[in-house]
Amino acid sequence: MLRPCSLLLWQVAVSLSSHVVTASRCGGGSDIFTALRENSPMGQFISELGMTAEAGANKAERATSLRLCVSGDDAAWFYLEGRTLRLNASDPRVLDREAHGPMLIAELTCYQDNVIQTKFRILVEILNENDNRPKFVKETIHRFTVSELTAVNSVLFTVKAMDADGDMISYIIDPSSRDPQFFRIDLPNSGKIVLNKPLDYETRTQLQVLIWAQEVNTEEKFNISAVLTVNIEDGDDQYPHFLPCTPISPGDPVCVSPNYSTNISQKQQDLVLKFSPGPIRAEDGDRGLNTSLIYSILSGGDQSQFRINNRTGEIQLTRAVPLRHQEKTFTLTVMVCQEDDRLKYSVVSVLIRVLNENTFPPVFNRTTFKGFIVENLSPASIVTTYGNQVLQIKASDRDFSDGLNPNIHYSILPPSGLYQVTDGGVLIARTDRLHAFDRHKVRGGTSVLDFTLADRKNLHWN
Repeated sequence: MLRPCSLLLWQVAVSLSSHVVTASRCGGGSDIFTALRENSPMGQFISELGMTAEAGANKAERATSLRLCVSGDDAAWFYLEGRTLRLNASDPRVLDREAHGPMLIAELTCYQDNVIQTKFRILVEILNENDNRPKFVKETIHRFTVSELTAVNSVLFTVKAMDADGDMISYIIDPSSRDPQFFRIDLPNSGKIVLNKPLDYETRTQLQVLIWAQEVNTEEKFNISAVLTVNIEDGDDQYPHFLPCTPISPGDPVCVSPNYSTNISQKQQDLVLKFSPGPIRAEDGDRGLNTSLIYSILSGGDQSQFRINNRTGEIQLTRAVPLRHQEKTFTLTVMVCQEDDRLKYSVVSVLIRVLNENTFPPVFNRTTFKGFIVENLSPASIVTTYGNQVLQIKASDRDFSDGLNPNIHYSILPPSGLYQVTDGGVLIARTDRLHAFDRHKVRGGTSVLDFTLADRKNLHWN
């Protein structure tokens, strides 16, 4: 595109160059002003030279005594074809305004009889063409790192593209890129990339966005793109949480604290307690920072009955529970906090059950259990008594005042493929593997289980 001053210069050059053609003598010539577009081909016409010898010489002398010579820094860009001045361009030496500059300057010397008669300036303006695409400045499209605590509407970074032709550039975020929703450009010509929504290291540690740089004021609208990678740096915005972590909802970093529990006896002491569902342990919610944590017992320690390792979270029973102790449980409140910020903390309840000394083994309340199963099409059936009641195996434990030990587990030894017993002592039989009037005896601990499979049509109730 010709600027106003360039257009004026070109118009003057055309006007002047038309007079050069009429200059018929070395002494009557003038400077040459003209313009060429960059990338013009080899032999492109520049100007016609009409100089002749001085008046008074005959025609033959004038034809042989006149000599023209082009010199100067840019003389290599010109050559004379008779009295015509042409462009000397060749592949790969192309007339490029961006590489050479806006002007070609040389000098035309006129000799007559090998004597310098006069010198003329050659001034050729190189007119710009849109022959270059924008290019990003490498320093502005490297990998970026931003904190997750960066405020929305903040400028994260600025990209910049250069156009050798000097064209105006605008910047666009490609909506089809991976994470365009996190970014926006408020001023298209500025290249400033603004944070559009909050960042969260716990859900995304890296983002990618595709940026286009495009010419605004040209017909071609040349453009270029770059994929920018943004690493998210963890910030201290999460509280510590106890493990195992059960998220409130899928994808939510907030955890529901576990319920830690264990059993001890009255005689145990100087013992590191083992808890369910696992050891008392917490971690910093900011995984990228992993700040050191401090554990403490807030309440329920019963005058140092329990001691906690403030670095590992291990709880130790320091002395035996007195026999006169009426409480059957201890409930501790344990706190964990960040070492560098005590205001970031979490608490959890720890249940410790005190069990009586296990002196007596459990015993069955009878030596023989009798039951039967009604033949039916179901693959499994519950064993019942002859009184049409569910047969339930029960055992008592004298270590408990009521004889009921909640931790008794029932099993059939050796394991049977036909029967199994639940934790509540209910027997289940594989009906599809039994036949009418079959009788089986199964040993369970010190008791004998006697079962009969009855045919429903022959069954009589007493």
